[in-house]
Amino acid sequence: MSFPDPAKRRLGLAAAAAVMAVAVAGTAAAQSMVVRSTGPSAAKYPTGAKLKSTDRLTLVSGDKVVLMQAGKTRTLSGPGTFGANAPIQTSQSMSGTVTRMLAKGPTTRSRGGFSRGPGDVAPVEARAPNLWLLDYREAGTFCVADPATLMLWRPNMEGDTALEIATADKKATVALVDGANFRKWPTDTMPVQYGVDYRLSGGGLAAPVTVRFTAVDNTPDTPEESIDMLMTKGCSPQLNRLVDALSESEAG
Repeated sequence: MSFPDPAKRRLGLAAAAAVMAVAVAGTAAAQSMVVRSTGPSAAKYPTGAKLKSTDRLTLVSGDKVVLMQAGKTRTLSGPGTFGANAPIQTSQSMSGTVTRMLAKGPTTRSRGGFSRGPGDVAPVEARAPNLWLLDYREAGTFCVADPATLMLWRPNMEGDTALEIATADKKATVALVDGANFRKWPTDTMPVQYGVDYRLSGGGLAAPVTVRFTAVDNTPDTPEESIDMLMTKGCSPQLNRLVDALSESEAG
């Protein structure tokens, strides 16, 4: 009885493993993820659901589902039946949007605010230009990439105002000056703590807002990883911000 040469056997096993890896990677790449689902059929296609390339979505009037695949989004609106893996054309602005939204360590050199001309009104829908900026209008859980560099953000740069931050036993006031829409979180007097409710008031807010921080061990590098992380940790304001930014960059 003859036995295969050990070197050839190892080569055969390596080749088989490579084929398997390619097959698995191809399957993963073919998957789409539901990143937003609204309307009557939302329960059928919940946020976070993974869809195979062969899956089809049947939507009724009023449904809107945003899918993500390979870092690109695709918005489906009912009524109609849609394949989960239809080709997605990348818009020219998509790459820039991803880079800007996921950039590590936002600084005050960024210009993401709205400056008004005479008679102009600041748009309510203006959003922070980076995932890790705390838009203090948004209540809920906020994922913190680096407590030492956490920045507050407001949608316009006009007027002096003061934002008050309070916990059960501490208070701090942050001054936002005319011409600036960024201000560092007051870590000296109000260190970032996880699982603590912070009540924010003033600063142009119509009503007080409560935020709670949660830690991010490793900041994701891709939109898919970011969305997975934000959904897992319940950081809905940042999830909505990212999905909105990517959806607006879809190819026409």
